[in-house]
Amino acid sequence: MEGKVKRITTRTLAEMKARQEPIVMLTAYDYTFARLLDEAGIEVLLVGDSASNVIAGHETTLPITLEEMIYHGKAVVRGAQRAMVVVDMPFGSYQGDSKAALHAAIRIMKETGAHAVKLEGGSAVLESVQRIVSAGIPVMGHLGLTPQAIYQFGGYRVRAKDPSEAQKLREDAQQLAEAGVFALVLEKIPASLAKEVSESLSIPTIGIGAGPHCDGQVLVLHDMLGLNKAFSPRFLRRYADLATIVSEACKRYINDVKDRSFPSPGESYD
Repeated sequence: MEGKVKRITTRTLAEMKARQEPIVMLTAYDYTFARLLDEAGIEVLLVGDSASNVIAGHETTLPITLEEMIYHGKAVVRGAQRAMVVVDMPFGSYQGDSKAALHAAIRIMKETGAHAVKLEGGSAVLESVQRIVSAGIPVMGHLGLTPQAIYQFGGYRVRAKDPSEAQKLREDAQQLAEAGVFALVLEKIPASLAKEVSESLSIPTIGIGAGPHCDGQVLVLHDMLGLNKAFSPRFLRRYADLATIVSEACKRYINDVKDRSFPSPGESYD
């Protein structure tokens, strides 16, 4: 059909890596923001389990459920005409039982209309990755700082600085690529290691706190827009100060209601 928007796909991302065109990814959790990000030209919308933090107010990503991820995924898919939509598989939905992992991935794909799922970890989740991929579901991997394992790590420090951990990450990245993941998020690792891994893989890498040499970049939307001022990691660049804008708008609204200047005659009906 003439004029139809061409959807970003796994093949699109592979072609972008081949021609060294950076991939842009942002998180999204609802229809309104998904539509705005899609219209702006963001190529991949990640329905992140970070919704547990920025939407639900939890301390970590662990509490969010599969049903909640499906709810957010549905909303984002409705708002995205061009962008590829990837939904995070929540903690507990894929670790340890590859059959349960496949069932969860199928639910996400069928109920949301998303185009791929993402899960964290390397060799420990390889069986789940292989089973999901074998069912025809695109999988995005995630190595480095994996927030679902935050209690195991004991904090949000940079990962893979130790030579043995760096070597494990290299091996995990290769194993995930061989298992069929179409892309790999690298979070909070040394830039030199991210460069090495990115150059060694045929699949795209998406960095967050992993330096400029990945094939793309991702940020959490609420952090990038300055809605969450309490979170200020070194890798974060804020492109707006929406917290201040929202606060000031609310204060003006309160003032206008209190002094009865809102609604005005022109904002009222005869």
